Amino acid sequence: MELIATAESMGQAEKLLENVDTLYIGEDEFGLRLPKSFSRTEQKEMIRLAHAAGRKVTVAVNALLHNDRIQDVLPYLEFLVEAGADAMTVGDPGVIHLMAQHEIQLPYLYDAQTMVTSANQVNFWAKRGAVGAVLARELTKEELLQISRKAEVPVEVLVYGATCIHQSKRPLVQNYFNYVGEAAAGQERTLFLSEPKKEETHYSIYEDRNGTHIFATNDVSLAGQLDVLKEGGLLRWKLDGLFTKGDAFVQIAKQFNEARKLLEADLWTMVSAGWLQQEIQQHHPVGRSLDEGFFVKNPEDIA
Repeated sequence: MELIATAESMGQAEKLLENVDTLYIGEDEFGLRLPKSFSRTEQKEMIRLAHAAGRKVTVAVNALLHNDRIQDVLPYLEFLVEAGADAMTVGDPGVIHLMAQHEIQLPYLYDAQTMVTSANQVNFWAKRGAVGAVLARELTKEELLQISRKAEVPVEVLVYGATCIHQSKRPLVQNYFNYVGEAAAGQERTLFLSEPKKEETHYSIYEDRNGTHIFATNDVSLAGQLDVLKEGGLLRWKLDGLFTKGDAFVQIAKQFNEARKLLEADLWTMVSAGWLQQEIQQHHPVGRSLDEGFFVKNPEDIA
């Protein structure tokens, strides 16, 4: 079982490395929905730090790149190779084409967000060099287990964090504040949308270099399903700290690591699952709700 966690600072990364196997970092120019956009100097230092601890770093290069940025990808890929990155996530076939054309020797995981929904999709990219894939977060247990059985490379599953349900290239947040005549600075990641007839809805919304992103009301926690994931061969677990900051996220990573140890020792029980969920809830941001997302839904009930 591999634990993968986002990082928002060097200090947080050092603490995370005590409990996770892989740090997930990058910069907004090429990566989507990162807690922090790191400079090249910071990325290089983060890679050095992880390797010194015997850990790995995966870098996000999963943005859909328009003409104005695709030309900048090659120098960035060359930088990642030189810096010693262990892998990257890629969602744009144009990037994969550049890698092949210029013989960039850097392992990649295919990450096309909501598009990665079948073993056929995963295996298509495995035949084109992908060493793994990041599965869509809208998949049910039955779909995930079926993919795990048929996929030719390891697949990654979100076990904690926010689920993006919409992305637009348009700067909708900035456009809104321009319309109402207010400044948007500092508010891009604290806004939310709510349905008039459903007061409990809380669709978090923020804007970055890649446009506007809207997230589901409930964040995901699969604390009660870890044994199912393990038995089903779904062994790469992602922890996303986009909205869970600082030491709170470190504590959640620590608890998932403790849960992993129990599973490896065949000591996992329903009581263990309840304990983990309680610990997660204690450190989860106030005002953000948790559920098991699509995992427990019936595939036939999903339109």
